[in-house]
Amino acid sequence: EVQLQASGGGLVQAGGSLRLSCVASGYPFDDYAIGWFRQAPGKEREGIACISNDDGTTYYDDSVKGRFTVSSDSARNTVYLQMDSLRVGDTAVYYCAAVQAPVEDPLKTYGFDYWGEGTQVTVSS
Repeated sequence: EVQLQASGGGLVQAGGSLRLSCVASGYPFDDYAIGWFRQAPGKEREGIACISNDDGTTYYDDSVKGRFTVSSDSARNTVYLQMDSLRVGDTAVYYCAAVQAPVEDPLKTYGFDYWGEGTQVTVSS
C-alpha cells in the first residue's frame, strides 16, 4: 500500500523559509513521481512542483518558480520542498502526491493516484 506523509509546515513571516518533507513507503521510490500541491481556503487545489524520481526531472508552476525547490533523497524515500522568499499568498495546506513515472501531467491533481495528509503553511505579513 502506497503511503505518503507530509510534514514541516508552520508559521513563518513573509520573506522567510520553510522546508517540507514527504516520506513515501509501499512502492519502489525511484519508479514514481512526487508532486506538491496546495489548497488555500476557498480555492481549488493547485499543483506547484513535481519531481520524477526515475530521471530527476523537475517541474514548477510559475507562481513558485525561482522561490521553491523540489528535491529527492532516495536513500530516505523522501522528497523535499524548500520554500524561500515566502509570501502571504503562499498560505495554504500543502499536500504531496505520487504517481508511477513517467508523469504525464505533473502539476494536475488528476494526474496523481496517491495522496498524503496535508501540512499547514501560514505566512504572516
